[in-house]
Parts: sequence; C-alpha cells; structure tokens
Amino acid sequence: MGEFLLEVKNLHTVFELFRGTVKAVDGVDFTLKEGEILGIVGESGGGKSVTGFSLLGLIDPPGRVVAGEVVFRGEDLLKKSEEEMRAIRGRDISMIFQDPMTSLNPLHTVGRQIDEMLALHTDLRPGERRARAAELLTEVGIPNSEDRLESYPHQFSGGMRQRVVIAIALAARPGLIIADEPTTALDVTVQAQILALMEDLVKRSGSALILITHDLAVVSEMAHRVAVMYCGRIVEEGPAEALIKTPLHPYTG
Repeated sequence: MGEFLLEVKNLHTVFELFRGTVKAVDGVDFTLKEGEILGIVGESGGGKSVTGFSLLGLIDPPGRVVAGEVVFRGEDLLKKSEEEMRAIRGRDISMIFQDPMTSLNPLHTVGRQIDEMLALHTDLRPGERRARAAELLTEVGIPNSEDRLESYPHQFSGGMRQRVVIAIALAARPGLIIADEPTTALDVTVQAQILALMEDLVKRSGSALILITHDLAVVSEMAHRVAVMYCGRIVEEGPAEALIKTPLHPYTG
C-alpha cells in the first residue's frame, strides 16, 4: 500500500438528462493520508456532494461515474461489485449525510440501528454490541446513553440526532469518514458543537475525514487541507491556512 489512504484520479461523473449530458464531476484529482482532514468547499451545484457520493458508488441513474480511479488502501473502488461495496460502506468508509432524519429509520430505536451496524461489520456478540452502542452514544455526548438506546429518532433534537448518526458512522471504526454538509440542517450554536465533536472524534479514532461544505469558514477551522470546487472541478487546493490567507483563484477570494 502506498503513502496515501485514498487517491482519487481523474474522476468524471455525469448525469444523462433530457436536455443533454451534465458533467457534475469533471476530472477531479486529490489524495488523503491516514488521519488527515480534507475540506471540500464550493457553492451549491459545484459538484462537491456528487464527488462524495461517487467515491462510495452511491450515484443513482441518470447519473454515473464514467471515468477515473478511486484507490482506497491500494484497491480501486470503481472496480468493485455492488456486493463488495456494501461490505466496504460502514466498515471501511462511512458517510454522514446532511439531514439526520433521512439517515435514521423512524420506526426503529437508535439502539437497534447502532446494533445493526455493529452486527454487520464487527464480530461482537449481542451483549457486547449493546455495551458498545451505549459507549458510542457516550462518546458523541449523549447523556444517559444506556436508557437512550431505547429512544426513537423523533425523541431527539436535531443536534442529538446528528450525534446519533455520527455514532453509527464511527461504530465499525472506519478508516475514512465522508461528511456531506453535516451541520446544514442545524442552528448555528449546534453547528459549532457538532463540528468540534467531529474534529475531536476523528483525532482520537485516527480516521481520515472528508468534510464537504459550502462554508469556507467551517473548513478553515478544522481541515488540514482544502480543495475548492467550482463547476465540477477542483480549482484550487492547498494547506487550509495558506489557502484562506492567500487564495490564488478568484472564486476562493
């Protein structure tokens, strides 16, 4: 395995629409090291979320990845079958979505949903899984974790629901977490709390993080490097501090 956890090379994702072909991701390249935090920032429609979904093979028709490589731990994910990708999602790479209510099943307790992830991707026995689920809720800052395992998603506030989603994402100790606008649906105070939590957890777990956001200020606070996307392309990339202080591309400035 090389020096990088993830290497994305010449990634192209298109959407075949009635009015023609839309190049949502147009030749994207970037790398990510173990434990590194990369911010992908850009305006809505710039291709950043489609990039994240493309990495995990989550592009639905009429969209499709038409070219490129997504090399994770030395293996090209674009050559994997859907069955192989299902095993990788959650175990090796987890994704945190914008709206926690679309990520959580409203009919199941949060304990059951964490248990399902642990049963799928770990060798823990049922009793061990319950203890681990309570431990995960504690790690993400949910009090009375043992009792809250029996709660349903609607019994949590928006910020607490996103904490549950983060707990599920961390359950199998993945090497990479992709967070797609993880705080957009939350108020400003809760946003700051969730971002601080994510930064702390990835540092402690050693996971790498791709943080996708429209907010340059968010990535400037916690990312090691920033990639700026515009019209499906990365127009600028570099260390977060340097890029924000002395942007080279007009869009970044």
